[in-house]
Amino acid sequence: MSNAHINLCLVIHNHQPIGNFDGVMEQAFIDSYVPFLDVFEPFENLKLTLHLSGPLALWLNENHGEYLDRISRLVEERRIEVIGGPKYEPILAMLPTRDRMGQIQSYTEWLSRRLQAQVRGMWVPERVWESSMTADLSRSGVAYTVLDDFHFQNAGLPSEELYGYYITEDQGRMLRVFPGSERLRYLIPFAEPHETINYLREKSEQYPGAVFTFGDDGEKFGTWPDTKEHVYGNGWLQRFFEALNENSEWLKTCTLEEAVNSTPPIGKVFFPDSSYREMTEWSYPVSRQQEFHDMEHRLAGHSEWPSIRSFISGGFWRNFKIKYTETSEMYSRMMFISNWLEQATQEGRSGQWIDAARDYLYRGQCNCAYWHGAFGGVYLPHLRNAIYENLIEAEKCIDQTYGRTGAWAEASADDFNFDGYPEIRLANDQMVAWFTPSRGGWLYELDSKSICQNFLATMRRRPEVYHDKITAGQQEHSEGDAASIHDRVVFKQDNLDQFLHYDQRPRKSLIDHFWDEDVDPVAVANGEAMERGDFADGVYHGKIRRKENRIQVHLTRSGNVWGIPLQLTKAVTLNAGSDELDIVYVIEGIPEDRVFHFGIEFNFAAMPADHDDRQFLDSSDKPLGHLGTRLDLQAATQLSLHDEWLRIAARLKWDQPSGLWTFPIASVSQSEAGFELIHQSTVVQPHWKIQGDQDGKWSTRMTLKLDCADNFRPARTNEIEMIESP
Repeated sequence: MSNAHINLCLVIHNHQPIGNFDGVMEQAFIDSYVPFLDVFEPFENLKLTLHLSGPLALWLNENHGEYLDRISRLVEERRIEVIGGPKYEPILAMLPTRDRMGQIQSYTEWLSRRLQAQVRGMWVPERVWESSMTADLSRSGVAYTVLDDFHFQNAGLPSEELYGYYITEDQGRMLRVFPGSERLRYLIPFAEPHETINYLREKSEQYPGAVFTFGDDGEKFGTWPDTKEHVYGNGWLQRFFEALNENSEWLKTCTLEEAVNSTPPIGKVFFPDSSYREMTEWSYPVSRQQEFHDMEHRLAGHSEWPSIRSFISGGFWRNFKIKYTETSEMYSRMMFISNWLEQATQEGRSGQWIDAARDYLYRGQCNCAYWHGAFGGVYLPHLRNAIYENLIEAEKCIDQTYGRTGAWAEASADDFNFDGYPEIRLANDQMVAWFTPSRGGWLYELDSKSICQNFLATMRRRPEVYHDKITAGQQEHSEGDAASIHDRVVFKQDNLDQFLHYDQRPRKSLIDHFWDEDVDPVAVANGEAMERGDFADGVYHGKIRRKENRIQVHLTRSGNVWGIPLQLTKAVTLNAGSDELDIVYVIEGIPEDRVFHFGIEFNFAAMPADHDDRQFLDSSDKPLGHLGTRLDLQAATQLSLHDEWLRIAARLKWDQPSGLWTFPIASVSQSEAGFELIHQSTVVQPHWKIQGDQDGKWSTRMTLKLDCADNFRPARTNEIEMIESP
C-alpha cells in the first residue's frame, strides 16, 4: 500500500428501516446486495468497507444467512471491513447518551458474534452530527467514522485539505473522521467509470499519498429507480471495478482501518452541528427552503457561486420536529418510554422484560420515519406505524416489570411533548389515550395495546417545496435513465395537482368545529372551510377525575361562536379493563333564537383506503364502501371502520342523530421512486344543527370502542342482525 500514489476507501452503507415491507427488502436483496457481492468477489485485489444497518442485518440473518456467511468469509480474507453503528439506525442526535451508547455497543456485540468481525469504525446514520456525540462514540469503542466533506467545509476547511482524515475531540475523548466526497457521491454510479478515474488521477497529481473516501447508500447500486439496468445490465459496476484494477499502480483501494493504520491524520477539527448538504436543505421550513432554491437558481451561473455555496451551512436536523409535528409526537413518545425504562432500571428492575423493553425502544428509534426529504420518510404510514408498534410493545414490557396484571386504570399529567404545557394521559390494561388541553383539547394519540397500534398516527397535508414541480406538471426525468434521486422528477400517478390540499391543523380526534349552516362538505374535506368558533385550536382547562377503576379527563373552554360566548365541556372516561372511551359533550350558553352548526372531528389512521376488506359499516354491519369513500349521511347514530386484514374495528356511536361526513386524507409526497398520493387517515365527522334547551344547553353522549384481535367480529353482509351495544 505504501507504493500506491493515492488510496480510495469505498464505504458502502446498506440500510432498510424497521417496518419496511418484507417484499421490499427481498427485492433490494435481489437487485442490490447479492449482485454487488457477485461482481465484487472475483476482483481479489479490491477492498471495501461495508455497513449493514441493524434492521437489515437481522432480516438477512433470518432470511438469507448464506449472504452473511459470504460477508464473514470476505472479512476473514481481509477484503471487507465491517463497521458498526447504532443497532437500529437512529439519528444519534435525538437520543439521550444512554441510548446512543447502548445501541452502538449492542450492535458491535452482534456483529462480532455473527460475522467474527473486529468492529472499530461506525456509520453515522444520515451523517447527522452534533459535537456531543464524539465522547459517546469514543466511550462506546468507536475509533473512526465517516462524515461528508460538507461537514468539514462547515468547519472552515477548504476542499484541498480534505484528502485524508482528521481527529476531533470532546471531553478528552478522540475520534478519527474521514470526509466522504460529495463529488464522488454524484459520480458513482451515475457517471461513466472513466470520469471517476480521471477525477482521481487529476487529484493524485496534486495530492500524492492522499486518501479519498466515497461513502454512500448501497441501494444506489440496483435498488434506486433505473439503477439495476444501469449498474448490472449495462455492466457499470463490472467496468468500474475493472478500471480500478487497471489503474492499481497508482490507485489503491483500502479499508478505513488500513487507512488509519498506515497514514497519519491531517490535523484536528471541530465540527458544527450538521448533516449532509441535502439534508440541511430539507430541514429548512418550506418558505426558507423555497427562498434558498430561488437564490441558488439565480446564482447558479455566477462565477463566485461555488465559493459562496461553501459558506452556506443549511438548516439543523432537530428542526424536523418543528417542521413536522408528527415527528415531534413520535420523538416525545420515544422519550417517554426511554425515561420510564431508565427509571425502572434505576429502581433495580432487570431481567427479560427489561431487556425486551430496551430492544423495542431501540427499534422505535429507527430514523427513517422521523424526517422527510427525497425519501418518503415521515409520510409513509407503515414506517410511522412501526415506530408506535415497537414503543407500545416496550410499554407493555415495562408494565410487566411492575407486575401489572388484570384490570387497572391510571391517569397522569405532565409536559409529555415538551411544548411548555401539560398534557393528560389516561391508561389502562387495554389502551392509552393522550390529550392536549393547550390546543383544542384534542385526543392526539390513541393506542390499542392488544395490537400495538396508534389509531392517531396521522399525517397532516402541508405544503412542500416540491409541490411547485407538481403544479408545473413537467416531468424532468425519463424512465430508463439512471439519475441521482436528488435529480429525479417522476409522477407515479396522473393529476396529482388536483390533490394538493392543505390542512389548517393536525388531523386528530375530538376537534371541535363550528361551521356555516350551509358549509360545503367538499370545502371541509379540502381544509378550506372557515371556522366560525375559536374552539378547534383554543386552550381548554383540563382536569383529571379518579374513582376506583375509573378515570376521566374533563376539558372545558369558554369561547365564542360568531362572537357569541359559549362554554363547551367534554369529558372522556376510561374504565379498568375496557377497550372503550365514553365521551360526553355539553355546550352551554346557547341563545334561544340561535342555531349553531357543530361538528366533532375524529381521525383514524393505520387502516388503508381503497381495499374491499376495509369497509365502513352502518349500525346493521352493512358495508357502506371502502375507507376512502366520501359519505354524507343523515340521521346517523353509529359508524364502524372495519379492517379484516388487520382484524381491527373502530366503532363510534352517539345518542343524538346527526349528519355524518367521511372523507380520506391523502398527501402528495415525494419518495425515491417519484411523486405519489398516499392515504394517511380517514376522517369521520358527525355534525349537528344544535339548539339549546330551556337552560340554553345541548349535549350528546358518544362511545368509541376498539375491537381488536381476539375481540374482533367479522363484518355482516345482511341487514338482519344488529350490533350489540358495546
